[in-house]
Amino acid sequence: MPVIRSTEAVTHEIHGARFVSYARPATGSKELCAWRGEIPAGTKAPLHTVSREEILHILEGELVVTLDGRTDRVGAGDTLIINPGATFGAENPTDRTTVTWVTTSIGLEAELADGTHIVPPWAN
Repeated sequence: MPVIRSTEAVTHEIHGARFVSYARPATGSKELCAWRGEIPAGTKAPLHTVSREEILHILEGELVVTLDGRTDRVGAGDTLIINPGATFGAENPTDRTTVTWVTTSIGLEAELADGTHIVPPWAN
């Protein structure tokens, strides 16, 4: 039975946010990846188009998110469904860190508006 202890989680940082990876192939997952996202106050993640569906649940705090051109404010307890091919961005306009939980299938990739291709290590 694979159990990933909090001390075994791998942390990655990109665009000012922290991604703490728990479930992925390197930890024994066969189909899904899951991580905790920590988005500090004032952080803005650039718009990016995702290759796989993502489920993003807000654990603490709030974000202003843009999903396929629609902008909305989401907070603790809210869940976003980001479909494959959707363009997504998030901003934390508050004075405290927002904490999220994200689940996706293995193989997630993202493309930034400038054409930069990202293969996040926490989702592969």
